[in-house]
Parts: sequence; structure tokens; C-alpha cells
Amino acid sequence: MSQRKNGAGEAREAKDQMPPAKGEAQDKQARLLSQEAGHFSLVRALHLADFITELNGFCGVMSIFSSLRYCTQPSSNTNLYLALSLIPLGLFFDFMDGKVARWRQKASLMGQELDSLADLISFGVSPAAAAFSMGFRTPADHLLLAFFVLCGLTRLARFNVTVAMVPKDATGKSKYFEGTPIPMSLGMVSVMTFWVYKGWTHAQIPMGVWMQGTVLEFHPVVAMFVLHGCLMVSKSVHIPKP
Repeated sequence: MSQRKNGAGEAREAKDQMPPAKGEAQDKQARLLSQEAGHFSLVRALHLADFITELNGFCGVMSIFSSLRYCTQPSSNTNLYLALSLIPLGLFFDFMDGKVARWRQKASLMGQELDSLADLISFGVSPAAAAFSMGFRTPADHLLLAFFVLCGLTRLARFNVTVAMVPKDATGKSKYFEGTPIPMSLGMVSVMTFWVYKGWTHAQIPMGVWMQGTVLEFHPVVAMFVLHGCLMVSKSVHIPKP
């Protein structure tokens, strides 16, 4: 999760405590966003770090499209590999936007919201779409994958609300993540990539199907999505920040 989010959350929580230069930058962005005229006022309000965050979201959207292409052309794994490889590329941009924000010393009012939305697409919806495309297609699978995505949505919303209340170190950085960060879904992406390499997709998914032929038919390995979802929304799990 980007360090940039902490600055954006604190700015919204205690704007009057910001240095004058930073406060002026925030005020300028607020004015640009509230302008009634000007078709491109929104674009002018974005900082460089925000555009990098957009690239994170772009990787997530393209990953979903690649999963859909695989569903229409299952004879080749190229699109499925592309779908899975775009997710860690999104993590690269998620990391870089914070680096650029600190380098330029510009915190965006929209940065926290953009970052959370992009993370939901890249590390929530796109892994679920990849899982669907490779064979998790029973109604129960769909419900459990939806549970995972909604847990990611809830975790990110909680972060936006509580970021200013999480204990900080001497530099003002949050000491820990509350619940596992949603980018940790890359662990599941790595597992799925290995399955694709071994040809363990569709009927060959590890552990097969349980309760086959019933309304509760499901793939037991979908439990890794459920587990990650539960860890994301946990309040007692604290992951120290590096």
C-alpha cells in the first residue's frame, strides 16, 4: 500500500496542521476540482503521482480484459499468462506512485481515493477474474470470489477512514497495516501462475470439485481467496510496515 495514502489521509483529517506550501497546493487542487467550467480542470488537478496510480488501475483493467479473452480463446494460455503478469506490474506502479509523491513532496487530495480504487481493480477484481477464467465457475465459486472482492473493498474503505488514527512513528508514517494489505493477493496470483504452467486448469484444478452435481458444488482451493478476504478485514491482524 502506498506511503502516499498516509499523507493524503492526514491532510484531509488535519489540514490546518500542514505546512503553508503544502496547504496551498491542496487548496489549489480543491479549487480546480470544484470549478464548474473547463472540461480539463480535473486533469489539471492531478499530480504526477496520480497519473502513475492510474497506470496501476490500467494494469488491473487490462488484466481483466486478458482473462475475458482467454475465456473466448481457451486453446492458448497466452492471454491467461498476460492476465496474471499484469497484476505484479500494477504493484510496481503502486509502489512508484508513493516514491514519486515523496520525491516531489506533493500530496494529492485525490491520491488516497485513486490509490484505493486502483488497488481494488488490480489486486481484488483482476485476481478473481483470472480465477474464474481458469475454471472456478460454479455458483458457489462465484459467491466465494465475490466475498474476496468485497472484503478487499471493505478493507480499503476502512483504510481511508482510519488512516489518520493508526499509530505513527517519528517520521509520521503509520507503524502497521490493519489487516493484510490487498496487494498480498499476489501470493495467490503466484500459485495460479504455477498451476497454469503445470496445466492444472479447468478439470485439472488441484483437489478437484467437491459436492459435484449439487447446488453447493465448489472447488475447495477457492478457500485461499476466502482466507485472504478474512485476513484483510481483520482488526486484530497488524502487519508492520517496512
